[in-house]
Amino acid sequence: MIAALYVFSQAPPDKGFVAIPPGHYRVGKSGLLENSPRPVTLKAFEIAKLDTTNAEFAAFVKATGYVTDAEKHHNAMVFEPGLKEFVWIQDPSASWRFPNGKTRGSIAGKMDHPVTTISFHDATEYCKWAGVRLPTLDEWEVACRAGTKTEYFFGSDEQLIGKYANIWHGRDHLKADFSDGYMYPSPVGTFLPNPLGLYDMYGNVFQFCSGKLPSDRNPHTVHARGGSWWCSKNACCFFNSADIGSVNIKASFSNQGFRVARDLPVR
Repeated sequence: MIAALYVFSQAPPDKGFVAIPPGHYRVGKSGLLENSPRPVTLKAFEIAKLDTTNAEFAAFVKATGYVTDAEKHHNAMVFEPGLKEFVWIQDPSASWRFPNGKTRGSIAGKMDHPVTTISFHDATEYCKWAGVRLPTLDEWEVACRAGTKTEYFFGSDEQLIGKYANIWHGRDHLKADFSDGYMYPSPVGTFLPNPLGLYDMYGNVFQFCSGKLPSDRNPHTVHARGGSWWCSKNACCFFNSADIGSVNIKASFSNQGFRVARDLPVR
């Protein structure tokens, strides 16, 4: 593996939550039909600093015996270099234990990586067990922006994205890209956090959120934000504060994960 060019977090990042106070906020982006600029009012909540890890999901599975959708239906979608843009492979052997299928390795030695190859349904079942929930679409954006109004929480210069996110830097997906040290997910908290101390808000893995888009009438569609290790400037490019992705509620992809949130008492 090539040494990472953009790894700035030398010490293990703090676990825990960041509190977001109640108030009126602005979300959205001009020209983005699914997320146009608008005011939102949020109650107090807190959001995890880190994405949920393999270790945390393993504890859930050990305690409950839970079987994920990918393990039940053998329909997980995985990636390997050499595929054309937006083409993925259905691998019946893939699951959270083998995120890109058994031939491409397990999570052994990667318990501090974000859990992937799980569905929205799997994520919500974990949340029920852990006494938490998924952030709403608006909560995620408010926490991600951290008071900023620019395309990214670090400003408008997309060339800086490599300091804050594990993304795909290659021109296309025909060749493996290790230019930031990782082709697949990196350990959580490897790159720099946003101003609130939230890590991996862009890149690494898409993060499931609760809520629906106004135009979405399909009950089987759910949403995720933040981009992933697969996303590049030439494909997807969702590693920003405004874009919102959509996926089937039972679909499992190896670039899909989640972070958790929970309500704060009203004072």
